[in-house]
Formats: sequence, C-alpha cells, structure tokens
Amino acid sequence: MTTLVHASDTLTRDALTVLQPGFVGTTAPDWLRRHVGEGLSSVGLFGRNIVSPEQLAALTAQLRAERDDVLVAIDEEGGDVTRLEVKQGSSFPGSYALGSVDDVELTRAVARELGRRLAQCGVDLNWAPSADVNSNAENPVIGVRSFGPDPDLVARHTVAYVDGLQGVGVAACTKHFPGHGDTNVDSHDALPRIDVDLATLHARELVPFRAAIAAGTKAVMSAHILLSALDPHRPATLSPQILTGLLRQELGFEGLIVTDGMEMQAVAATYGIERGSVLAIAAGADAICVGGGLCDEDTVLRLRDALVDAVRTGELPEERLADAAARVRALAAWTQSHRARGAGSVPGAAVQEGTAPGADIGLVAARRALKVTRGERPYTPVTSAPYVASFTPVANFAVGDETPWGIAAELERLLPGTETGSYAEASVDAVLGAAGERRIVAVVRDAHRHPWMTEALYGLLAARPDTVVVEMGLNEAEPRGALHIATHGAARVCGRAAAEAVVGTGA
Repeated sequence: MTTLVHASDTLTRDALTVLQPGFVGTTAPDWLRRHVGEGLSSVGLFGRNIVSPEQLAALTAQLRAERDDVLVAIDEEGGDVTRLEVKQGSSFPGSYALGSVDDVELTRAVARELGRRLAQCGVDLNWAPSADVNSNAENPVIGVRSFGPDPDLVARHTVAYVDGLQGVGVAACTKHFPGHGDTNVDSHDALPRIDVDLATLHARELVPFRAAIAAGTKAVMSAHILLSALDPHRPATLSPQILTGLLRQELGFEGLIVTDGMEMQAVAATYGIERGSVLAIAAGADAICVGGGLCDEDTVLRLRDALVDAVRTGELPEERLADAAARVRALAAWTQSHRARGAGSVPGAAVQEGTAPGADIGLVAARRALKVTRGERPYTPVTSAPYVASFTPVANFAVGDETPWGIAAELERLLPGTETGSYAEASVDAVLGAAGERRIVAVVRDAHRHPWMTEALYGLLAARPDTVVVEMGLNEAEPRGALHIATHGAARVCGRAAAEAVVGTGA
C-alpha cells in the first residue's frame, strides 16, 4: 500500500534524495519536475532522452530551473556504450581500445574531452568508467567495456579516466564493484556468481578499485553479482559485508555508492525493486539507480514509499537513510561548485596537439588502437566499392541495439556504392551471392564467442581468399583473412579507422 506523506516531511525528502530515476521524453515531464522540487536530487539520462547537444543542454537547464543543484547522471562510457550519440555511434573509442594502446595520457585526454562535452550539456555525473578486469574472455556483458585482462593496466587507465572526467567537473562513478569481469552471465538477465578466493579477489578484482579510490573517484557503482567468498547469500549491491565492510571500512571509500540498475533481473527477479532498494540502502548504498527499463512516476513513488515504510517499521535505520541522502547532497554541492566555475570549459588547461579540447582526439585514439595483421599474400587495398557482410550477434542490454556499428557507412564515404548485408547465422552462400564480383569485407564482433561466425569466416576465406576480416569485439580469435583488422571496439570512430585501413590510407 502506498504511504501518503507530506512533501515537506524530512523522511520523504531523504527517500526522494537517494533515488536516481529515469524518464521518457526529450523534455522533463511535469511529474519529474514536481518531484525535483520536492527533494528528488538526481535524474538519470538514457539514449531515449537525447537527440542533440542543444536539446540536452535545454533539458538539463529545465531541470535546474526547478533545483540548481540537481545531479544529472548518464551512462556514457564512450565506445560501444554511448547515450550522447546513441543513433550515430560514439566519437570516442571505448576502454578496450584505450587499454590496447596503453597510453595513460591518451586515456586521460579522451576522458577529459568526453567530460567537457558532458559538462557543456549540463551533465555532471557519469556512470563510468568500468574498472572491471575482463579476466573471462567469455564474458557476455563487459568485454570491450573493460580496459583489459591485466589488473595493473586496468588500474592505471581507470585512474586516468577518473582524472580526465573530474578535471572538468564531471563526477566519475567507477563500476562495477567489486568487479564484474570474471562472469559468464549478464546481470541484466540473471544473477552471476563468482567463486574466487579472497586472495584472488584482492590481487585481481580490487586492484583497479583501490587505485580509483586513491585517485579520488567521487562515486562507485555496485555490481549485482554473488561473490561467495564475501557473502554467499546476497549480491554485492545488497550485501553489508561488501558495501560497508569491504568498500567503506576496508578500502576506506567515503564517496557516493550508487547501485546498478535495480530493475535488472539479478536483483529484481528475486527481491523486487522495492525490497531490493531497501536492502541496498541498508547494506550501505547511497543512491538507487533505476530507469533503464522502469521510467515512470509510479516507480519513483513505489521506491520512495518503500524506503519511508522501511524506516517507520524499523527495518531501515533512519540514520542510514539520512547519511545516504547527505552523501548525495555533498556530491551535488561539489558538481554545483564546478559548474559555477565553468569547469567544462577547461580554463587554463594545457593544450597539446591532438589532445586539446575540441580536437578530434577520439579518432586519434581509434587509429592508434588498430591492430592490422596481413595474410601470407601481399595485400591489395580495396579500391572499388566492396560488399560488407556484417555478422551480427545479439546485443547485450548495456550496449543496446539502437546504436549502429560496423564499417559499411565509413567505407561508403570512402568508396561510394559500397553495399552491405547483416547476417545472424553462417550464411556463406548468401554472402557470396550478394557480393557477386565485389571484394568482401567480413565484420564480426567477438568471433571467439560465436562458433557460427567462425564457421562463416572459414567458408568465406575458402571461397574468397582476398576477403578482409574486421574484428570489432575482443581480439581473441586467431587473425585470418587477406587483412585482419582488430579495432578493439565498435564505436563509430573505430569503424572509420578500420575503413581507412581497408582502402590503404590508414595502415
């Protein structure tokens, strides 16, 4: 039953303060603006809310007309996971590409430029970077979102990313604590379980998080994973042992703890979003992220009232809710102070060629991230319009299926008349029939995880040895093709860099 409480009630305001909800539309609906006025301190943005930088700036201004210190959060990792450019593909390569280059100054410059663009649009909390060590190459949800499989590499690039974002006044939210890299289950769909001992946890998963905390990350996002060595019963998001015992007490993190999306099945299927939110705040979380799927006023009211009821029944200490709300307000004050100083314009920032604000640093990084392997025969660049065969796996929820990927559009720009087809199975005869006499460029994503892709590549290369292969996921499979190009991610700029290599201008 919904508990009716007056909008001025301190308890209700605190319950609203700890929520980070989403909404539908490119302008703020009346109900959202009303709740911001009543105490809602954060709003989460997704691709459905954004069509252009100008529209986004108007939206955030609309929210701040209700409350100047409202936190506006977004899931903008760059690379495969983009909300700013959900319909076009990102202007920045993702973490795996940056980790493959392993130049921390490049990573810092990319994050700084990305942060500058967010700040200019009024966004001041980024649910990034991913500090997950992608130790399991079969991971279906992290993959190219991680800087790589080495803990020290992930740590130094996580620090650089945090520095880049926060240097322009955008709070970083390092995720997914205590580490989502060694999973073979997507927590959007079910509860992943990691059965490593504590020694492995400290030597691998926690290394980047320790570094991020030392670097001053303003926020940390929890993972919906069961880490049996620390808590065999509850996922990390709901675990006092993990959020309070490990993150707060052992690692000494004093910033904002944000949950991953509460409607994800790893939590919602077992606990429901109301019960899950109460348990998360009780465990030590400070902010409840919701809105990727559930994005209406009823969701906000349900969560608000569940928290209020839990305090009134004694299940949730009022002091814990008040502490969580205070941490949200503290972060909002930090971002507000940076906005007042105009941090997004990067006053006095050192200007370096290729890394200055406004420079095409994303394309610079994408070109550096390419790994090009030539076949046994001399490679003849593609000089006439080819046929691009994209072998397309099912996109995970974090990436989504709205964002375009591949290299066909970039090849069309360089070689007008380029044709393309998308395939979800090993359709070698169909590809050959559609291609005719054209050169074939086969584009794959995580071929090592999809046997049907490997089968398709074998068939194409047997029939057409001059086929070019472009891998836009994890570069785990053995290079094959007249030219094998590993982009280390599927951002739009990665596609452009690959297209340049195909035609012989970039490799």
